[in-house]
Amino acid sequence: MFQQNPFAALNSVLPPGAMKTYIVVMVLAVIVGTLLDMAHKGSAKYFFANMRKKRGKGKPVSAGSIAIQTAVVDVLASGEFCNPKRRLAHLLTMYGFILHVVSTVVLVFGYPTSAAAAPWTQLWWLGGLMVAVGGYWFWFFIRVDVAAEGQSPWRFERADLFVVSLLASVTFGLLWAALQGGAAGWVLFALYMLATTVLFCGVYWSKFAHMFFKPAAAFEKRVSKADGTNNNLPVISRDDPAQRERHSMELLKDAPMDMGLGIKRDAPRHY
Repeated sequence: MFQQNPFAALNSVLPPGAMKTYIVVMVLAVIVGTLLDMAHKGSAKYFFANMRKKRGKGKPVSAGSIAIQTAVVDVLASGEFCNPKRRLAHLLTMYGFILHVVSTVVLVFGYPTSAAAAPWTQLWWLGGLMVAVGGYWFWFFIRVDVAAEGQSPWRFERADLFVVSLLASVTFGLLWAALQGGAAGWVLFALYMLATTVLFCGVYWSKFAHMFFKPAAAFEKRVSKADGTNNNLPVISRDDPAQRERHSMELLKDAPMDMGLGIKRDAPRHY
């Protein structure tokens, strides 16, 4: 099971190149969905406008070194997560997803007829299992509305579309690869394709595009701190009663750099 390319068996049933075409369509769906999301939220417009607004107002900084810091700390190490459990679950899911997707592309395009693709097949399984461990750990035990507020873990909202479709895709994919053949295998494959389609075609309605936006936001934040332009924002803590008395709520609404402890504070446990 861990030695054979699960996609090789599809060549005798599906039209030639069907899976290759499907992957290309999913890539295009992600691109289109991300562009629509950016246009809807105005994220790109905000960054360009903010860059023009701050041009010449801050001290010179090394954009290259800041980009490296952003890539290493904020992207590769998920430095925005202060909770070690949340960070570990996120890293497992993120790297597992990347490994699973890359190995899928290699298996489909690089081994269309051969089942002797052991290294990439094993990486495909490893990536899927990493997503399952990190994703289900987050969904049932770490989510704030479940762990802190006592909500049912089966509660689903549109914001959960990404993680739910991701977990469904990986779960049905692994089950299909383990039980290939027979009616059960084809039902699992159909569910695998359905969940994967929702995952990549639902970018506009899910948080999928958020992972393209987060590095830009982290880079912008680091640049603002380095060149001093963040000094234009009031540094006011919502958790300081003395400061709350001295400043009006209108000032507090003006995007202060310090918004309080937020998710860093100890989460309440079932009020």
